Amino acid sequence: MMTDHNPSAVESGDAAVKILDDDGREKRTGTFLTASAHIITAVIGSGVLSLAWAIAQLGWVAGTTVLVTFAIITYYTSTLLSDCYRSPDYVTGTRNYTYMGVVRAYLGGKKVQLCGLAQYVNLVGVTIGYTITASISLVAIGKANCYHNKGHGAECSVSNYPYMAGFGVVQIILSQIPNFHELSFLSFIAAIMSFSYASIGIGLAIATVASGKIGKTELTGTVIGVDVTASEKVWKMFQAIGDIAFSYAYTTILIEIQDTLRSSPPENKVMKKASLIGVSTTTVFYLLCGCIGYVAFGNKAPGDFLTDFAFYEPYLLIDFANACIALHLIGAYQVYAQPFFQFFESNCQQKWPASSFIKKEYSSNIPLLGKCRVNLFRLVWRTIYVIMTTIVAMIFPFFNAILGLLGALAFWPLTVYFPVAMHIAQRKIKKYSPRWLALYLLVLVCLVVSSLAAVGSIVGLVSSVKAYKPFKSLD
Repeated sequence: MMTDHNPSAVESGDAAVKILDDDGREKRTGTFLTASAHIITAVIGSGVLSLAWAIAQLGWVAGTTVLVTFAIITYYTSTLLSDCYRSPDYVTGTRNYTYMGVVRAYLGGKKVQLCGLAQYVNLVGVTIGYTITASISLVAIGKANCYHNKGHGAECSVSNYPYMAGFGVVQIILSQIPNFHELSFLSFIAAIMSFSYASIGIGLAIATVASGKIGKTELTGTVIGVDVTASEKVWKMFQAIGDIAFSYAYTTILIEIQDTLRSSPPENKVMKKASLIGVSTTTVFYLLCGCIGYVAFGNKAPGDFLTDFAFYEPYLLIDFANACIALHLIGAYQVYAQPFFQFFESNCQQKWPASSFIKKEYSSNIPLLGKCRVNLFRLVWRTIYVIMTTIVAMIFPFFNAILGLLGALAFWPLTVYFPVAMHIAQRKIKKYSPRWLALYLLVLVCLVVSSLAAVGSIVGLVSSVKAYKPFKSLD
């Protein structure tokens, strides 16, 4: 059956029954639970297993302080941003469907283009990075089995490329999910996977501590002249601060998540509760992984518990944890890709409103899956997108270092500046008043942190490029 694409139509039986929201779009069904799942999927990544390394660079005092501080900052700015979903009133105003839409409503001008550039470049970069990270976890499964069979000192080489290709095939299929509103099931699975591998990492670290074989820790972290040189200490501290700050940065897709929520209770209230749960849950896991991992490995903490083989046994548990990481990233890829998909498709629909290739949808019933809608334009362009991100991941396997730089550049405008600036415009806060000064002090401090992290990321990127050997994984 072929129909004109109408996002506000929901089919029931043989007739198309329109169930509309207050803006004429398809009725939103998102809840506190679905929003929390989206946030946890976006925030808790495999990077949680590298936080022991970050704390090792900063030490007990600075490491834990920075971690908790950025949790508070991210939650606070996310509450400001969630109030901007509707304008001018945050409960009864007009909906803004995207981050760019919110900035357009409150700030306007060139800031809209700046927001779009920062957001969508970051989203595309994340999807490339997730392709690489998923392949690293899958490679680690093969290596874990090899080390178990041949010994920990064996030469175990596994190519990343088949796994990247396989990950891309899965994403081509999942990318046909029409929009963010239909991702809830995937986010729930991804959130469960993130809890699973984070818990395994914590459990293995606890077992290491219980065995008595613990590393040497310091209040100030790695020791100059023993663990690192003076310059390495500085750059790695910058990188560690950046890693912690960016590990909470889900505001890039906050508005798109909020746009999935039903209108009652008010979306901003539900989003604030979901943000609190998401950030609190994440912080607990971050503190456990970071602190217990630092106790276990000390200043020699690895960049990743699992893929850097801080643990070799029990190898089946290591395999399971790495499989959980890959499954989590399958869902997380879609959470970050869907806003970019919607942005591109909405612009094409506006530019070519009469194109049947863009607008026509084909509906069919698939056993066990129910009714599925296929749009040829969506099928072609999203497939091309996944193929291109997969190719970039294959060509630049050190892209995660580039992603660190992109995160540094996007963190300040998207997580701090725009939410604060829009809050000031919305509440009409008087210039140079105590509240205005306090908010801009926060903006200034975070700008300095983001700049330092960008410098640290550039140093790390240069090191990664120098260390990169083409086709090493094919030896």
